[in-house]
Amino acid sequence: MAAKKAEQKALVLAGGGMLSAVAEDLVANGWYVVLPSRRYSPPAARQVESRAHRSRRGRTEAGRAVWVEAEWMRPRELARAADGALGGHADLLVAWVHEAYRRSVLGVVESLLAPGAPVVEVREGGWSDPVLTGRPTQGIVLGSVSERDSGRSLIQSEVVGGVAAAVARALDGHPSTVHTLGQAGRVAR
Repeated sequence: MAAKKAEQKALVLAGGGMLSAVAEDLVANGWYVVLPSRRYSPPAARQVESRAHRSRRGRTEAGRAVWVEAEWMRPRELARAADGALGGHADLLVAWVHEAYRRSVLGVVESLLAPGAPVVEVREGGWSDPVLTGRPTQGIVLGSVSERDSGRSLIQSEVVGGVAAAVARALDGHPSTVHTLGQAGRVAR
């Protein structure tokens, strides 16, 4: 992922740290990342801080991550908390929101995005039109079976790798696309 200037801001909606490695990568590349979620995850926060300090010794000026308390079932409160933490518009949205709350949450956070800010949206099971139409969207559909081994489910590193690749495509200005990670079906035993 290319280094970004410290002013770049990302909003990462991914629950209890499911995409913490993606947030860490953004921070290591100079992004200011806002992470709204229900539960504070101290180990993930330490990893972000630790990686940021290591990065400062290298070539890239590190960014930082800020957690704000928020719940999917209260989308307006989530948007207010994220808005306060962002202190301006987000240049990127990465969202993995439970299907029951996806439309309401993404609908209210759209006003927090800069004009033209790309979206990376992760979904399980299938894809329909994006909620945030008119924005370049990199869609990720998660299958239930690994492409590498039909005897197991997708693992965290496969999901993180696929989402990180989608973030890179989004930041490189690629047009909207949908990619599937894994395969539909049951794990073969």
